Parts: sequence; C-alpha cells; structure tokens
Amino acid sequence: MSLFTPRAVEPAVLAALRTADDAGRPCRPFTAPEGGEPLRCCLRRARAGERIALVSYAPLRRWAAATGAEPGAYDEVGPVFVHAEACEGPEGGPGYPFEHAGARRTVRRYGSDGRILGGRIVELPGLEAAFEAAFDDRATALVHVRAVEYGCFLFEVRRP
Repeated sequence: MSLFTPRAVEPAVLAALRTADDAGRPCRPFTAPEGGEPLRCCLRRARAGERIALVSYAPLRRWAAATGAEPGAYDEVGPVFVHAEACEGPEGGPGYPFEHAGARRTVRRYGSDGRILGGRIVELPGLEAAFEAAFDDRATALVHVRAVEYGCFLFEVRRP
C-alpha cells in the first residue's frame, strides 16, 4: 500500500469549473466518442459515451488561495478533462492514476510559498520513489504530477 495519496480535483472546485473554468470560459460538455481521456475528477480514464468536458484548471492557484501562498509566475492554467456532471470521485485501488509501464511523468515539487523547488522526469513505474525523494526535502509542501507529452496536470500529492 502506498504512503502517498493522489488527490483528485475537489468537488466544490469541480462544481465551479463546470460553470466557468479558471480561464473564465463557460464549460462545454461533449460525449466521449471512444473514451480514454484522463478524468481529474475521479482519476480514471473516460469510457466511450460518457459526458465529459475539457476545462482550464489552475491547481496551484486553488491551493495558494486556501493556504495564503503567493505562487507568482508559477500560477499555471492548463486543460483537464472532468465529468460534465458530478461523479462518485476516485475509486482508489492499487497503483497511481493513469499509470502504465513506460509512460513518462514530470514530478514537480512546490514549497509552502507556492514556488517550484524542483522537478524530475520519471519513467513508470517509479512514482513512489519519486514521491519519497520529493518529500525527503522538508521544504516540499506538495507535488504535481504531469504528463510529459502535453504538460497536462494529472494529479497532486501532498505531504503525508
């Protein structure tokens, strides 16, 4: 069992994103034709026929607002897929979301002030060791996991 818990986008944030996203655009749901889109609301891939939306999300901004941090220029807004309506949230289970052997992920460490402390590229599997190394630095408050190919935010892990 993992010491680190992947965090999905929180339900209250999802409700807001389904109205207007973090770039101020209205949500435009669509039906997933084939599925496979990485859903940040429940940390699984979409199934064909599910109603989903692609919205702009600023994960560090949301965390900073709750903690009083000032991320400055590190406040990024990027695309994420979510269910168009409320869902059950993460199902849990072994491993990390969107993990398949050979995939590469960027693991970015942030301090309590919201500034990037460092990052590394990890080939999967390997997130557990990357999280251990990240949190060995006491200055690390949270870690963002992103896809290397598109830079998309996948999930967050906070200090255990």
